[in-house]
Amino acid sequence: MSASQTSDVPTLLVKIFGKDRPGITAGLFDTLAAYSVDVVDIEQVVTRGRIVLCALVTKPDGGAEGDLRATVHSWAESLRMQAEILSGTGDNRPRGSGRSHVTVLGHPLTAESTAAIAAKITGTGGNIDRIFRLAKYPVTAVEFAVSGVETEPLRTALATASAHIGVDVAVVSAGLHRRAQRLVVMDVDSTLIQDEVIELFAAHAGCEAEVAEVTERAMRGELDFEQSLHARVALLAGLDASVVDKVRAEVQLTPGARTLIRTLKRLGYQVGVVSGGFTQVTDDLRERLGLDFASANTLEIVDGKLTGKVTGEIVDRAGKARLLRRFAAEADVPLSQTVAIGDGANDLDMLNAAGLGVAFNAKPVVREAAHTAVNVPFLDAVLYLLGITREEIEAADLV
Repeated sequence: MSASQTSDVPTLLVKIFGKDRPGITAGLFDTLAAYSVDVVDIEQVVTRGRIVLCALVTKPDGGAEGDLRATVHSWAESLRMQAEILSGTGDNRPRGSGRSHVTVLGHPLTAESTAAIAAKITGTGGNIDRIFRLAKYPVTAVEFAVSGVETEPLRTALATASAHIGVDVAVVSAGLHRRAQRLVVMDVDSTLIQDEVIELFAAHAGCEAEVAEVTERAMRGELDFEQSLHARVALLAGLDASVVDKVRAEVQLTPGARTLIRTLKRLGYQVGVVSGGFTQVTDDLRERLGLDFASANTLEIVDGKLTGKVTGEIVDRAGKARLLRRFAAEADVPLSQTVAIGDGANDLDMLNAAGLGVAFNAKPVVREAAHTAVNVPFLDAVLYLLGITREEIEAADLV
């Protein structure tokens, strides 16, 4: 039946709850089949071994409702379960316009923070239609299906609230596009990897403290990136080129980085990196991790020595956004279907240009400007923002 056909049809909501075991769903519908009812809707949830099964069905013909009720209750009691049957008319009420997925990450996720998020959704005029757990480790991730409010005002309200509540919240519009092929592009230093590559080089040149200070000021947006890049690279002049292999060996991936990339690739996504660092490292990462795209600055090497200069086009704040667009065009993915991940001020243009910009353990100025923020130390938590469950991640590992 269509929605219009069931709008005024007498229906019964049959609720079964108790200890879960195999055969409950089949048993309930075998019982209902004797009354030739039509199934309008089904919902089933199992939590810590307890099942709640709801079946919305049409009322039986010929005044057999009483017999149906008695039979269902008797069947449930035989399984030491409880049954509740409510009379009504039609299907569920139509969902409001404006539909979004709200993903909440907590480490841990407390009752207080959950209440605050739910209250904020209600306060915007939204209605929570469903709640579904995406993951229980390494963080708790739950998804709220929300209707009745447009995505952008909901995102704005929850972004403000999440900073005070202490959880990470991402809001994306609902629709088929969420499962479509996507392109994920991320920063490298302090995002894909735990290090700042130029500081690794600087340690070998004995100028780590000077470089680190300039790097931090650039990431906070206090210095022009290109000027700071040239100033830092100049301190590396004279280093032997063999240091490149040493730095590659020292690079430490962020926890969850391999899982993130492996899962995205197995699900058909394309993945790239853009970096204000150096191709001497990003090219190696591209090969090791099977990335589709990679772009960075290049350290000039002459006669086996670093000259203290970079060659080619500078990858700065504007350059990262430009590369995101280029990668999207080459991947044949609309910009609205791109995801960008970064931590520093020089990532802001890229984060704002993407369909979803994720600030990963980012500086305050970046968290405030990005679509959403992830403040847990696991990069694969980004998968939950895309609606990918922990079970799907583990299943992808078996392919």
